[in-house]
Amino acid sequence: MTIRLEPMAQSRLTDWIEARHTDYLESRMLAGESREVATEKALASRRENFPGGRPLDTHLVFDVWSDDAVVGDLWLGPLPAGGTDWWVFDIQIAEAHRRRGYARRALELGHVAAKERGATAIGLNVFGYNTGAKDLYESLGYAVTATQMKRPL
Repeated sequence: MTIRLEPMAQSRLTDWIEARHTDYLESRMLAGESREVATEKALASRRENFPGGRPLDTHLVFDVWSDDAVVGDLWLGPLPAGGTDWWVFDIQIAEAHRRRGYARRALELGHVAAKERGATAIGLNVFGYNTGAKDLYESLGYAVTATQMKRPL
């Protein structure tokens, strides 16, 4: 099994942006936000990160390949823009390919790509309900830097 990252083809980018927008909106609602708040935040993120329907020039959007098939995608870039701290905005492995090490290897390759572009650190967000992802990130050396908590009243 050979895992590699390749820049996402322009022909796939529009559908990918729409799918990630929908996923982000749903994740925010699963984390407890109202549809209105989640929609506002998802739209703001889309405007900020995809002006004109394209990723910012400093951001990298990759397809994750295993041998001859796309198994997922990875989006990362500097945050704030121009800085040396980078951010994993999204990593997605297709459900049929999960739990096979693709996400781990994609992140490792993403770390290399970021470092080659001047990154000195990389962070990410993981929603509390995603315990499998939290375990993966911790095993890759990510440490908690902030925690948000919520209690229904």
